[in-house]
Amino acid sequence: PKYEVPEGFTYSSYLRDLAVKGLERRFKELGIKNGDIKRKYRERLDYELKVIDKMGFPGYFLIVWDFINWAKKNGIPVGPGRGSAAGSLVAYAIGITDIDPIKFNLLFERFLNPERITMPDIDVDIDKEQRDRVIQYVRRKYGEDRVAQIITFGTLQPKGVVRDVGRVLGIPYTEVDKLAKLIPNDAKTIEEATEKAPEIKKLSEEDERIKKLLSIASKLQGLIRQTGVHAAGVVIAPDTLTKYIPLSRSKEGDVTTQYEMGQVEKLGLLKMDFLGLKTLTIIDKTVKAIKKRRGIEIDIKRLPLNDEKTFKLLQEGNTVGVFQLESRGMRDLMRRLKPETFEDIIALVALYRPGPLNSGMAESYIRRKHGLDPVNYEFPELKEYLEETYGLFIYQEQIMQIASVLAGYSLGEADLLRRAMGKKKKEIMEEQRTTFINRAVERGYPREKVERIFNDIEKFAEYGFNKSHSAAYAFIAYITAYLKAHFIHELMATMMSIDYDNTDEIVKLIKDCRENGIEVLPPDVNKSESLFTIEGDNIRFGLSGIKGVGEKASEEIVRARETGGNFKDIYDFCERVDLSKVNRKVIESLIKAGAFDSTGFNRATLMETLDTAMAAAQSTQKAKGKGLMNLFGEENLVKKEFPKIDEWPERVKLEYERSSIGFYLSGHPLLEYSEIIPLRFNSTSEISEWQDSQSVKLAGAIMSIKRRRTQKGDLWASVEISDLDGIVNVLVFPNVYAESMELLTEGNVVVIEGTVREEDDKKIIARKIERLDSNVGLKINSILIKLNPDNIDEEFLKSLKQFLKRNGTDKGKPVIIEAEINGYVIRMQAHPDYNVEVDPAVIRELKKIVGNEKVSVL
Repeated sequence: PKYEVPEGFTYSSYLRDLAVKGLERRFKELGIKNGDIKRKYRERLDYELKVIDKMGFPGYFLIVWDFINWAKKNGIPVGPGRGSAAGSLVAYAIGITDIDPIKFNLLFERFLNPERITMPDIDVDIDKEQRDRVIQYVRRKYGEDRVAQIITFGTLQPKGVVRDVGRVLGIPYTEVDKLAKLIPNDAKTIEEATEKAPEIKKLSEEDERIKKLLSIASKLQGLIRQTGVHAAGVVIAPDTLTKYIPLSRSKEGDVTTQYEMGQVEKLGLLKMDFLGLKTLTIIDKTVKAIKKRRGIEIDIKRLPLNDEKTFKLLQEGNTVGVFQLESRGMRDLMRRLKPETFEDIIALVALYRPGPLNSGMAESYIRRKHGLDPVNYEFPELKEYLEETYGLFIYQEQIMQIASVLAGYSLGEADLLRRAMGKKKKEIMEEQRTTFINRAVERGYPREKVERIFNDIEKFAEYGFNKSHSAAYAFIAYITAYLKAHFIHELMATMMSIDYDNTDEIVKLIKDCRENGIEVLPPDVNKSESLFTIEGDNIRFGLSGIKGVGEKASEEIVRARETGGNFKDIYDFCERVDLSKVNRKVIESLIKAGAFDSTGFNRATLMETLDTAMAAAQSTQKAKGKGLMNLFGEENLVKKEFPKIDEWPERVKLEYERSSIGFYLSGHPLLEYSEIIPLRFNSTSEISEWQDSQSVKLAGAIMSIKRRRTQKGDLWASVEISDLDGIVNVLVFPNVYAESMELLTEGNVVVIEGTVREEDDKKIIARKIERLDSNVGLKINSILIKLNPDNIDEEFLKSLKQFLKRNGTDKGKPVIIEAEINGYVIRMQAHPDYNVEVDPAVIRELKKIVGNEKVSVL
């Protein structure tokens, strides 16, 4: 596409003008006044501009600069960089990126190699919610007929093709569904599925219809089923697109190409990636929330990169919600590595991948950083490039720099060496080995050492990461870590608001809030906003986060409340909201979630009253519409009746709450056993101390179940269990699954005995699953009461005796009283009439009499 430059400029001269002026602005931002340093930057800028000009890409840079510049001027957050483009000083000078490539030793040749001319590829991260605004700007700039999004093709996969063919053949849905569920998730073809799940073959042999279905499905698998829109790709043409490629419309009405990404690029059309990044949305909204709540302006691009509080948070692994650093495995890596500098974060992003983790590179980095392993350099010249990674080849740029220093490669040649190593072509590698070693020997380096260096480079090239990309993403990670360290309330409320419809994410964030001392208050029609808000030192659950409510209904509720004040009761609520937006299903979800509790009525009463309240509201609204309210008066028109109904049982109430919110918020099914559980079971609060292969016994409620099949087709499940302190994942393999299938239902309260498995995170491998009800008193032989003789008086003994007499039962367990007298531990058993049942209420009362720490079980 043709970019219109100002009069008197060419592409090259305009790009140079922007870059030179932009670099001067960067000097002011960075506080650089030293002439030698400025000269270093200017020389690099001049070199890059000459290469860009020679390769014919100034226009490309201007196109990218233009839409990024427009986005920033219009308050749309753009990422600091992505991929190898962060290695370009020109990109940094004109504002395409925000990472200083010289400060972080990033290479331009990793982005544009003057010795291998290929189209540059500047991928751009944009605020996810405002990405479409940038695409619309590009359409206006170059013409609606010249810009289109790129199509993607969805193919017929084994499960889908079986369902489709079954529908066409008229086979009952239940039979087709049963067959589809037998297909393993990882099976790429019908044939592979049949091998992995023998039941499929058996069904085929027994039923001619199934045999025909599978025969047709195997011929259709892999064919294109439907089209979609690429998540990022946009094509911009120099003229009307239909002169180059055919177009189509997506289901949403967007113009897309009929050719996929690869074909578009092969035709020589300009393809750009506009990637919607949710983290940029989170950062932007958090910064705005901080300004609104605290009046503090934060410039995220000028944060101090040595903030003590931020690094303390990272070292503790307190990084749930922190970009790129929140997985359990990454948090464990951080706790061991203990990052102290921004360069450590760059290394973390590069190291947390299967290659470095499995090869021992990550472990070696940690040991060297903490002085447990020595750091050696074959040649002193290598120290400058390997010192920040303790002598390890972690980045692709390091390989290029070493090739340049030892073997005299130009950085362009060194990039070709890096590419060759990445492709692992034997002939090319042998050729490169000979060239590298001979050239290094010619420069005076000993052959034996050079060969060792090349072997190391070759070994680590497989795991080497693009430092430019790592540095840019480390910066986004640092920003989110800084916000969490200093403004956790705003960050958490923002993240929960953005993910209000993602239950798994909300559960994770609420758990993290609690661990950081922040209570998440329940939803309330009289206090909650549509999204999550900060209330004092806590966060109030947003109405949109309740399943079945959604943003439109919650906004209508907030509007009605702001107009007429708090809702007095459910009649008042139904009358004042638009019932076409807030329908019966919505109100039912609100009741089950506890959002009406503040009106003073229990949930069972509210549910029983709902239909009457809605009917009364509709009558009132009709009367208002006909002008009859003044004639009859509201009180005469609507008679509010609230039947006297007992609240639902606690277990039912909590199960409704879990089904409407996705988890337990106001209570927990285990609370009724809270006195007994610590006596007999492990807790997720101890999870950090659990060791691999350790046996544990856990009581908890089943939050979610994901059923899967083995390669043989046997069912197993991944189950999330919630106890009073947190959530843990339990793997229930086929033999245990078969024994406990009827217990594996969401909401059930169970006891799980199993073994800890430590991988990326800690899981439990179940050995046995039972109902909690039948387990509470099991294996408890007696109740032990430890007494201190110095604190015993007549009144105490009297209250203890009355308790035992009142609760004595022939079904109870013996009560043992223990005391230490004159250095001897004396135990005595109370009379059998005083045997006490192991019941939560009974234990709770006993603890009140003798003290929490004095009661245990044998």
